[in-house]
Amino acid sequence: MAAPKRGRSASAQSKPGRSLALILIAIVALTGGMFLSGHKTPRLGIDLAGGTSITLEAVNEPGQPNAINKTNMDTAVDIMNRRVNGLGVSEAEVQTQGDRNIIVNIPKGTNSNEARQQVGTTAKLYFRPVLQREESAGSATPAPSGSPTGSASPSASDSGKGRDKASGSPSTPSAGATSQGRALTDSLKADASPSASGSPKASGTPSPSTSGGADSSTALAKQYAALDCSKPDQRATAGKAAKTDEPTVACGKDGQVWSKFLLGPVDVDGTEIKKAQATFDTQGAAGWRVDMTFNSSGAKKFGDVTSKLAQQTTPRNEFAIVLDDQVVSHPFVETAITGGNAYISGRFTQDEAQGLANMLSYGALPLSFKEQSVTTVTAALGGEQLHAGLVAGAIGLALVVIYLVVYYRGLSIVAMASLLVSAILTYLIMTLLGPAINFALNLPAVCGAIVAIGITADSFIVYFERIRDEIREGRSLRPAVERAWPRARRTILVSDFVSFLAAAVLFIVTVGKVQGFAFTLGLTTVLDVVVVFFFTKPLMTVLARRKFFADGHKWSGLDPKSLGAKPPLRRTRRPAGPTAGPVDPKEA
Repeated sequence: MAAPKRGRSASAQSKPGRSLALILIAIVALTGGMFLSGHKTPRLGIDLAGGTSITLEAVNEPGQPNAINKTNMDTAVDIMNRRVNGLGVSEAEVQTQGDRNIIVNIPKGTNSNEARQQVGTTAKLYFRPVLQREESAGSATPAPSGSPTGSASPSASDSGKGRDKASGSPSTPSAGATSQGRALTDSLKADASPSASGSPKASGTPSPSTSGGADSSTALAKQYAALDCSKPDQRATAGKAAKTDEPTVACGKDGQVWSKFLLGPVDVDGTEIKKAQATFDTQGAAGWRVDMTFNSSGAKKFGDVTSKLAQQTTPRNEFAIVLDDQVVSHPFVETAITGGNAYISGRFTQDEAQGLANMLSYGALPLSFKEQSVTTVTAALGGEQLHAGLVAGAIGLALVVIYLVVYYRGLSIVAMASLLVSAILTYLIMTLLGPAINFALNLPAVCGAIVAIGITADSFIVYFERIRDEIREGRSLRPAVERAWPRARRTILVSDFVSFLAAAVLFIVTVGKVQGFAFTLGLTTVLDVVVVFFFTKPLMTVLARRKFFADGHKWSGLDPKSLGAKPPLRRTRRPAGPTAGPVDPKEA
């Protein structure tokens, strides 16, 4: 029975090379990913690298003098926070200042223009029917007459052209449009119910008097005729004073071309969208799309509107999604969409689909906001604080190393090598998390990394002390290393679990910079477990076979004499009966 046990022990001790190789492969893979991503350093937060600070002022909507209150401001902060922070670790800060201002700090390295656009789109989200559309290049879609039977054949350039970032669906149905610019009902019949999210006015055949068509002599028709969306100053003012129950003009971007729109009154409010998310169509050929779910009120309105839009010809079968008076998408409708579920598809990329879903989800803020100021934040103060923090961290690390060398001597090599591996893994992962989830390293995150030095060193000390306890009991090093591991492992796991739980709770209940501290602390705690299991323990198993450590050299930190080890226990056999010896001749 002893032979199999020795065989298992030998097998167990032959595995440390695999674990060490695994750690090496992980480091090489992460390093390769870092170079492939083009990011060789962690992305820094606004306090370390500077960034952009945007101040927004809440504005009362017409007829709602009491809209600016704490509840609405808190809701707006929450929506903006979701917009700019995405997964919650990009370190953008959104907070109120006073009773009507919101401050948004966007760190350098983030796409500040995109984030500013996300934050700045603080007006209402509406669905309006398209009455007329014309590209700024001069190619106009035919203005429909009172009858929906006018010519509506799309041009090749129009039907094949992608939209801007928030769109991607073609504006006119074509033979190849089965996977472009349409939404389906909740029955998901691929050929039976294609349509798009939208909301025209409730009339099946809008009349010029109610639609404000371009052929009328109204002021709106003149405004539409004079509008040139290729000019930024005209885009900025188009439709700004429009009321929800009146037609208006607006601009929108199809790919790289700006188009102007004549839109009907609002039929569906953005607040009636219950949920919107980007998904990838694995069954059909739609690719990335945006799924929408309406509440009960919105579902009824959406069904009524799409049933009437489906009877129109282009462009009056299109439903414009208008955010901050700008058309972000105008998919067409072919059949009525009932049930409250729909999706918008087109030639979306993943980022475009997620951008549109984000606008649909968080576009209907309870207040309107205007940009009060946009300033650039320097990192001078943060840089000085970072320098002081790094100096303090270096001093602390030096003290830890000195303590390990003095107290553990040769074992300090294992501890320092493990700390180095942990630092390399932490750096590589933080660097990759920048482009992956917009993680930004700020001052509190640096503090979390410094605190992790103590947590990691504590795990090594627990294991070393268990080994030394076994040696004090009279065991040699190799069995001491194996016998000490199970007890040390339990202690390390319990300790790290408590640290990780505290970091997780702190991350959930806090916001902004404190989340950076919690995230870094949690990450380094997990890496501590990985390093101890896959590097420290295997390395100790390898070193236990070396004469310097196995023989208990006085500088190894495992000298039995220095540790006050007991002499090995020796067992002797005793005879079962009385002890037999030579017979005394006298007694004989």
